Amino acid sequence: MKKVMCNPLNLEYRYQLKKDYLGQEKGVFREAADPTMLLYKDRYYLFASMSGGFWHSDDLYAWNFHETPELPIYDYAPDVREVNGKVIFSASARDNPCTFFMSADPLHEPFKPVSSPFPFWDPNVFEDDDGRVYFYWGCDNREPLWGLEMDPATTRPLGEKTALLGENEAGHGWERGGENNKLDEPKTRLEKMIRQHTGTKPYIEGAFMTKYRGAYYLQYAAPGTQYNVYGNGVYVGDKPLGPFRYQEHNPFSSKPGGFIRGAGHGSTFQDKYGNWWHVSTMVVSVNENFERRIGLFPCGFDEAGVLHCNQHFADYPFTLPEGKRANIDMEKIAPEMMLLSYNKKASASSFQIGFEPEKGLDENIKTWWAAQQAGDEWYCLDLGAVYEAEAVQINFADHQYPLPEDAENAMHKTSMGGRITEGRLILVKPRRTRFLLEASENGTDWFVLKDSHNAETDCSHDFIYMEPSGKEPGVRLRYVKVSRMEMPMNGIPAISGLRVFGKGRGAAPEPVARFDAVRSDDGLNIMLRWKPSPDAGGYNIRYGIASDKLYSSWQVQGKAELDLSMVNKGAPYYIAVDSFNENGVTPGKAVLVPFQCSF
Repeated sequence: MKKVMCNPLNLEYRYQLKKDYLGQEKGVFREAADPTMLLYKDRYYLFASMSGGFWHSDDLYAWNFHETPELPIYDYAPDVREVNGKVIFSASARDNPCTFFMSADPLHEPFKPVSSPFPFWDPNVFEDDDGRVYFYWGCDNREPLWGLEMDPATTRPLGEKTALLGENEAGHGWERGGENNKLDEPKTRLEKMIRQHTGTKPYIEGAFMTKYRGAYYLQYAAPGTQYNVYGNGVYVGDKPLGPFRYQEHNPFSSKPGGFIRGAGHGSTFQDKYGNWWHVSTMVVSVNENFERRIGLFPCGFDEAGVLHCNQHFADYPFTLPEGKRANIDMEKIAPEMMLLSYNKKASASSFQIGFEPEKGLDENIKTWWAAQQAGDEWYCLDLGAVYEAEAVQINFADHQYPLPEDAENAMHKTSMGGRITEGRLILVKPRRTRFLLEASENGTDWFVLKDSHNAETDCSHDFIYMEPSGKEPGVRLRYVKVSRMEMPMNGIPAISGLRVFGKGRGAAPEPVARFDAVRSDDGLNIMLRWKPSPDAGGYNIRYGIASDKLYSSWQVQGKAELDLSMVNKGAPYYIAVDSFNENGVTPGKAVLVPFQCSF
């Protein structure tokens, strides 16, 4: 059976309750972010913030959760690396010295403390080929990322720390804060307080070191985790502590458009076959800025050593390779299957104003359908015709979930710099999500695609791949219905995306004949406009530093323009505007956009 996946990863994301900076309840929401993936003794270990443990897998496909009560589960950005044959763990704290922990078998041997040298944030440990160990850290919009050499046996510093890199929003357009790299004026008292405290400079954080063919790739995240433009950049050096030079292709990981956005603060690793992958943080940020998920993307190094990800249609289904990935995989600009459900017809048993049924089909994880109440509710999609469907993804939203009864008694108290007090509770034990997924060709005769009522899982982004049983590629259906929904804590059913994938019934759209590009005076934005392509459902704008290196992309739907805000000053770009619909992708021609232009 093929192992087909879809971002965000279908994990049992842990719920948490949090009080804001003013002591007000922010409700219940799920969070996992800042992921570190480690292949250790033929098993994958995935650590993420605010999870109370880690996930493990032998194939990157099926994941199990393991609690780690011995670790500081409320410390952000957990880092795990192999050092001298053991797994070393560290996480973030600003007020007290952080502790390094170690285990030779994380599944059966609890992590034990090794040392607590000093406070740090967003840590990363790296063991070089010669056995020397280096440590990187930093998360600030005033200070740079830091690095030093550390003793591999005691994890204590060897020498003084070295400043490695800092923000450069004047030269790197993608590092600028705000949605689409544009900050809005604060509207509430809380927002004004945060702005006064933090300023407007981008946060530079999430250091991660990778070595490839003798070069050191120091990766970092910017500008802020709540933005669609949250991405990862990289500097390259000849030594572990630099000096480092900015890679011309940056950010190397970004996903500013599509259903779920953002691809920042993560880690780069190789699988059992030697394939490179990048796992990073994706954005929901509706109930709370730190409401986040995990994404997995193929990545690699080209012939010139340029680190890049393939994130074209990165929230569409993809198949895990069963061996060494062919180079052509990194060049694919079309997904394995297309989205059939975008802006089709939806109906429901009930809905709230502002959360109408169509909000579950608009390809935006920040909007959703919500029923009027908990109970026997249903949600139904009509594709308008019978299709060969290959997969369904159900994305549940956390809509005004009631507080758990034990919240106040179990509240964990934390502080930030002694200035702001917060309350936080991570609900480590799963709170079950159950549903019945059915399909029909005629709306009368229904068959079951999945019934999760007997499953002991809480997957908020459940993905169902329908393995072909005959000559047809999938299952014939027109209607897809979700019913018998039982939400955690008896919450109100809500769906941010009922997404159906497969092959369309017609032809791919016509190509975009031409586009106009105007570059801003500071060189950090390129305004693109094009004539809409007939029958196009959207556009994927690919861009990069050469005609054969269009590694970055920005997916747009419902418009024929884009303010491309993620470019670097002083660099020309090649841009192609691809059109797509449910039948396929039609590539656009790569056009050179110089430093300043209007054509």
